[in-house]
Amino acid sequence: MSLRAIRRAVALGLALALCVLRFWLGRLRGPYTLERRALWLQQAARGILAGLGIHYRVEGRPPTHGLVVSNHLSYLDILILSAAMRCFFVAKAEIRGWPYFGKAARTGGTIFIDRSSLASAERVSAIIAERLELPVPVLFFPEGTSTDGSSLLRFHSRLFEPAIVAGAPVTAAAVRYVLEDGVEERELCWFGDAAFLPHLWKALGAAGFTAEVQFGEPRVYPDRRAAADETHAEITAMREAGVLALQ
Repeated sequence: MSLRAIRRAVALGLALALCVLRFWLGRLRGPYTLERRALWLQQAARGILAGLGIHYRVEGRPPTHGLVVSNHLSYLDILILSAAMRCFFVAKAEIRGWPYFGKAARTGGTIFIDRSSLASAERVSAIIAERLELPVPVLFFPEGTSTDGSSLLRFHSRLFEPAIVAGAPVTAAAVRYVLEDGVEERELCWFGDAAFLPHLWKALGAAGFTAEVQFGEPRVYPDRRAAADETHAEITAMREAGVLALQ
């Protein structure tokens, strides 16, 4: 059994308990608006990363409104992107029922979608349209699932539509993990049919690594397919440039 994993598991438990305490202390200052929920999520993510000793680096300017789209490698992406900026996530409906993390997601203002349901997609699009009026961006993963990072899946375009209709800016974000001793990024990715808890234990026991998130420039697109294709190309280019920089 890895001593590193045990230490980090204890640190994670303490960090999660502190997140709950901060939330209830925040209730003393009044009801939580959506903006305050996004801020709580950001503070929680930063506290968890600090407790686990996970370093992250941000390139580019984090957006303050509009839509953000990112590649998806792991549940760790949520922590990294939350720490980098205040935002509302769009997440698969299954997460709603996860112990602790489901409640934390709901508390942070996450929008849940059943990707197999057209009615759910339409409902989520309507919620995104409302959130785009707030000074907090909405973030979703247009691949629809997490991958091993070897390539990006084709982006689904439906959830770009609210930004197109509103003329809101769309920002591309690329997430990457750099592990020590030349270990491949895929060793930290959570993809396929990998079970959550065994993978979490593996991640807690991993040697040091740095998470990187790079933001592109916000752009307004004429239609949702153009937005999906162009942000896909932009994220691919940012990730490839990051790999070349390490060589």
